[in-house]
Amino acid sequence: MSFENYDLDKVVDPKHPLRKIEKVISFKSLTYRIKDCASELGRNGYGLEVAIRCLFLQFYDDHSDREMERELRDSIALRWFCGFGITDKTPDHTYFCRMRKIIGTKRIGKLFKVINEKAKEKGMIGGVFSFVDATTIKTKEATWEERDKALAEGEDKLNNRNIEDYSADPDARFGCKGKSKFWFGYKRNICADMREGVIVRIAATPANVPDGEALRHTCPDGGMVFGDKAYGVKPAQIVMKTNNCHSGAILKNNMKQKNKDKDKWLTKVRMPFEGLFSKDETRARYRGTAKVQLQAFLEAMVHNVKRLVVVNCAPLFCEA
Repeated sequence: MSFENYDLDKVVDPKHPLRKIEKVISFKSLTYRIKDCASELGRNGYGLEVAIRCLFLQFYDDHSDREMERELRDSIALRWFCGFGITDKTPDHTYFCRMRKIIGTKRIGKLFKVINEKAKEKGMIGGVFSFVDATTIKTKEATWEERDKALAEGEDKLNNRNIEDYSADPDARFGCKGKSKFWFGYKRNICADMREGVIVRIAATPANVPDGEALRHTCPDGGMVFGDKAYGVKPAQIVMKTNNCHSGAILKNNMKQKNKDKDKWLTKVRMPFEGLFSKDETRARYRGTAKVQLQAFLEAMVHNVKRLVVVNCAPLFCEA
């Protein structure tokens, strides 16, 4: 049998997860929304749709650029999904970095929004009850090198006031959750619709930005917002009120309006969604707020598509 005419569609398992994704998402229709950047790819490139499929797979399987190069070269299922034949040359690791740079954060954010708009049309997003939370994104596990450099230059200590002068990532900051959890990097601020657990808004902020203040980036327009004690503070309450939302945030113990019975009920309602983001990536793949935001968008896109597959959502795009 000639490998030149080998049909990969007949080889890939009919029950392969990627086939289910193909049924829900039309990458051709999705890519059309950002066709303005196609000219930047060059005439002899792989095409914009291939680029989007590759980036989606990279975050779907949590691969680095070099791992993605190897998997795309060796996996028949990945070749089939991206439209490569069995003997076609696949991209090297530099391709993925180049595509992220060309497409950019804003366009990836647009694709994230398009998927959500289509999911809402299919009844997967209710817009009535929302769950908000923030998770950790670490840039580095330790900053001893930066600290030593700061002390050598006469600084008393290394903190958020001077870290941008010594870190390779000038946007990253030290964050703290509770009294014992410290990290250096960012926060992933999320708003998920509570009908099917689809992420509707997501924002990456430096780790020192309080959850309540970051809510202005992710607060929905209307409905009830469920959150932990970080969203019971005044800045978050003002944002909710401005967006015509009813607060479902748990109040701190020293607040006069606290109702323990109500908070117990709110906790029970929120509990099923607490584990929704337990498998989120805890490391920053890139440097700078804009690139970490691109990472957050792609992670959210993958999460949403997985959720839509699990709940047997109808195809989002109706192609002629």
